Formats: sequence, structure tokens, C-alpha cells
Amino acid sequence: MSESPSGSPRLDAYADPDRRVMEKAYARWAPLYDVVCGPIFESGRRAAAAAARRVGGRILEVGVGTGLSFADYDHTTAVVGIDMSAPMVAKARARLATGRFPHVESVMVMDASDLAFADAAFDCVVAQFVITLVADPERVLDECARVVRPGGEIILVNHLYSETGLTAAIERLLARPSRALGLRPEFPFARLAAWAERHGAVALIERRPIKPLGVYTLVRFRRLADEAARAAA
Repeated sequence: MSESPSGSPRLDAYADPDRRVMEKAYARWAPLYDVVCGPIFESGRRAAAAAARRVGGRILEVGVGTGLSFADYDHTTAVVGIDMSAPMVAKARARLATGRFPHVESVMVMDASDLAFADAAFDCVVAQFVITLVADPERVLDECARVVRPGGEIILVNHLYSETGLTAAIERLLARPSRALGLRPEFPFARLAAWAERHGAVALIERRPIKPLGVYTLVRFRRLADEAARAAA
């Protein structure tokens, strides 16, 4: 076991992805993303957006990509999207320019590990198929917790490591070569749980597989009020 750059335990056997590798991968994906990945990620994307709509208010979507999720929100929300990939954001801006998504405030290129927003600026932060791919997941989660208000939620959806059995063995085998494609199949839930315990001001409120196949997992954290965080500590 090693440590991540943020100092918390690294529970997987492989290093976190290199940001430059991921940027190149998603620059290549940008022209094809909607056609190829849209249908594959649809169930997870819609589950995350539905959970965010239940929170309502101002929502930050980390890893907004080409803006495929815009249609999954409605007038009860005000969405701000960020992504590290400039080609992806360019496609999201073109989608926004159609005028069909008045609930989307803006999209911008931004590093999720250094969010340019004030503390407690959002009611909810959503990260779809992102947290397993960033260079330092714990730092990104820290930033998500910082910008969400007390009582607000952090909502993640991802494929998480199977941990046991044949599927886990296959995921370990594919771990290294999949990086060039912008994928990471070997990221365990235990790493998210360890982050929440270390952070102290967030609580895990839901973890469930997404139907119909359970390939993706929805994870929800709630940002605790200062008093509750101190009591939990």
C-alpha cells in the first residue's frame, strides 16, 4: 500500500492516471464521444442527474464532457459545468449555444483539483465517470466538499472495482493498457470510503448499483454542518 499525493492511503495497486495521458485520450474521444459513449453511460448519467434534481438548486458538474447530461436536468436546477478537456468543452459550448438548455449557466475548462469557486457555492456537486480518472482523486473530492454547502450532496457515478472473482482478475489485467483509452477499471469503493472517513465533514448516505446490469455504482455523500462534523470527529 502506498500513499496518494494528498497523503491518504492508496488502496489500489496502480498509480493514479497521469493528467497529460487523460487529456490526450479525451481529446481523441471528443469527436466520437456522443455516439460511442453516450449510450454506454446513459443509465449512470441519468441516475446521477436524477439524484441531483432531488437536491435541486445550483449544481456543479465536474467532468461535464460534451454536455450530454444537459438534457437530464430541468428548470429546478442551475448547472455549471467544468472539464479539463478543451475539445470536450468546445462541444459542450456548441450544445449550449442551441438555446435548448436555459438551466445551464456556463461551461468552462477547469482543473477539478483546483476549483475556482467560493466555499459553499453549490447545493450539489456531480461527477459522472470522473473520480476514477483524475490524477489525485482525494484532492478532487476535497475540492468538491469545499464548494458544496452544508447539507448539500456530492454525487458520484462510476464503474468501481469488483475486488473479487474472475471480473476482478480481468479488471486488474486491463488496468494498465486501458489508461491510454481514458479508462480505469481497477478503482475500489474502499478508497472513497477512506477519503470520507479522513475528511470528517462528509457522510456516506447511499451506495447502490445502477440497474439493469449493476455495472455502475451511484455513491452519495452529504456535506455535514459544522456542528455535526465536530461531533463526528
